[in-house]
Amino acid sequence: MEIEKFEPPDLTIRPSAIFALIKVLPLFICCLGFLYLSWMFLPGFLWLSVAILVFGVYRYLFIRRTIYHITAELFRFSCGLFFRRTDTVELFRVKDYIVTRSLMLQLFGLMDVTLKTTDPENPEVWLRGIPYSNLIDILRDRIIETRKHNRIYEIN
Repeated sequence: MEIEKFEPPDLTIRPSAIFALIKVLPLFICCLGFLYLSWMFLPGFLWLSVAILVFGVYRYLFIRRTIYHITAELFRFSCGLFFRRTDTVELFRVKDYIVTRSLMLQLFGLMDVTLKTTDPENPEVWLRGIPYSNLIDILRDRIIETRKHNRIYEIN
């Protein structure tokens, strides 16, 4: 009789739409300001307004297309709109995690999570604007299980 090992389901997390909107809101306000200036004084400001608007839309889509994918042994995150970059960190390399919730994030039920790792390419991984949840407990359980599975012991 074979014993099947239970594999926890993969998690896929994205930054919240409201977080992306908050991040690009100053650009949209600046765009409206230059639009007003072009209407009142100098029509040349219209091009600056359009450029800021295009950059704001790009930034919004860039934030929304960021994907954090957590499996039983890996943490994979992808970002980019035209050129995608995917980085992978082994879960057993995660040493510490920090949850940050500014007043603005608390108002919208969001959080930022910083993962400190021993990975040379990604010493810090930042999950920005994700919904507030018990993600830290899930990550902690998976990190402990991965370390046991790979027989990795921390010596201080």
